Amino acid sequence: GSVEHWNEEAGQVWLERMLTVYKHAVWLNPTTERYWSSTPSSRLIQQIMGSRMYPLTLDGIDAAITELMR
Repeated sequence: GSVEHWNEEAGQVWLERMLTVYKHAVWLNPTTERYWSSTPSSRLIQQIMGSRMYPLTLDGIDAAITELMR
C-alpha cells in the first residue's frame, strides 16, 4: 500500500510467504465487495490469493470456511 516505502519488503512478499506455508489460506476483506476492483491493493490481494478473497460478512465467512474445507 501507501506505506511500502517504510518496509524493506513489500506486503506481497509476505503474502506469498504465507501461502507457501498455508496453501489453503483465504483473505477476509472488510471493504464492501463492490469496491474491490476500485482499489489497487484489493485487486493485488485478490490476484495473490488466487481469488480466495471473501467479504467480511456472515455469508463471506461461510464461503471462506467452505473453501478451506475443500
